Amino acid sequence: MPRTDSIDSISDESTTVEPGISAAAPTVASPDRDEEVLLQRDGPLARIILNRPRALNALTHAMIRSIAEALTEWADDPAVRTVLLTGSGDRAFCAGGDIVSIYRDGRTDAQTDTGSDPEENARFWADEYRLNAQIKRYSKPFVALMDRIVLGGGVGVSGHAAHRVVTERTKLGMPETTIGFVPDVGGTYLYSRVPGELGTHLALTAATMTGADAIALGLADSFVDSARLDSLVDALKRMPAAEAIAEHAATIVPPGPLLLERAWIDECYAGDDLPEIIDRLQKSSVAAAQEAATAILAKSPTALKVTLASLRRARDLGSLEEVLEQEYRVSLRMVAGHDVIEGIRAQVIDKDRNPRWQPSTLGAVSDADVQAHFAPLGEGELRLPRPKNFEPTPTTEREATT
Repeated sequence: MPRTDSIDSISDESTTVEPGISAAAPTVASPDRDEEVLLQRDGPLARIILNRPRALNALTHAMIRSIAEALTEWADDPAVRTVLLTGSGDRAFCAGGDIVSIYRDGRTDAQTDTGSDPEENARFWADEYRLNAQIKRYSKPFVALMDRIVLGGGVGVSGHAAHRVVTERTKLGMPETTIGFVPDVGGTYLYSRVPGELGTHLALTAATMTGADAIALGLADSFVDSARLDSLVDALKRMPAAEAIAEHAATIVPPGPLLLERAWIDECYAGDDLPEIIDRLQKSSVAAAQEAATAILAKSPTALKVTLASLRRARDLGSLEEVLEQEYRVSLRMVAGHDVIEGIRAQVIDKDRNPRWQPSTLGAVSDADVQAHFAPLGEGELRLPRPKNFEPTPTTEREATT
């Protein structure tokens, strides 16, 4: 999520990661290797390298701002033909965002915590969602090499790109419900538009998908064997992005295992009633459906119900910008509640893996509780620039100003 790391694989920057395919291209100015974002130029190719390999390239607020500033500058630079986004190290493209900071800044006792800032989460999400929209509408070819782990905020900076390249090593997902949060960074936009109810399944269970799955579901465009990535980067320096990718992409994409599960997923996840969905999963003769029910029931009841409502609402919204503005409202309401902070505590801070959700049951989360997460923020609304020829979805402007 904007700020959801790979929950099971990263909690701080102590994780050891060996150097991977970080760019070997010459730089305009030799950057400090400790910089969180490396900006490089090689002829017409401008590169953004997420450079926190020990933290699986998890996004900080400073990284978000650096990327946005670089994109703004390069958009008006006639010497830049293509922008390429990659991650350093050999474990992840980007595993999400700084959830330790969201814990610090979102705690109810934050005023007693030196260095905490209760308003920082809102600023982070506003800047991150602006960046997600900026990538979606970027005026030049934007290529994201989505190799290895791509989670939460990593999906936000790659899933809206013009050219989304995955490999046989890609592991992609939105793990937000694991910490009592809701998919964001346009995650509900992407998941609400995949075939059938596969997006609903992925969002509620926090399951990951393969690179082949991502292509089948419309979350990626091209499959390139990881052994050819260096060659692809070199080609991007010499030729237009579409040509370079076509030259390196597999003509036959391996089958995505998730599509094989679509029959029971579409049947079980139909409708807007979460208890009914879980009941169908539990009663299914398919073992994977029963396992999905168990995974869902371990998560925050509030997060689950708000996630389902977010997906259904996003399906009816016409643009990424509208969905991001909805996600902003939901994100602020979620972090103001109990479960996000408790989920991060249980998964990352204390690591007891035993979150105490409040409320603890689905039945205790009313429809009014869910709808309150979508209420307009008044002057606090996030208002993103609209693309040309934008036609607002009916009721969108009214909801945003009520």
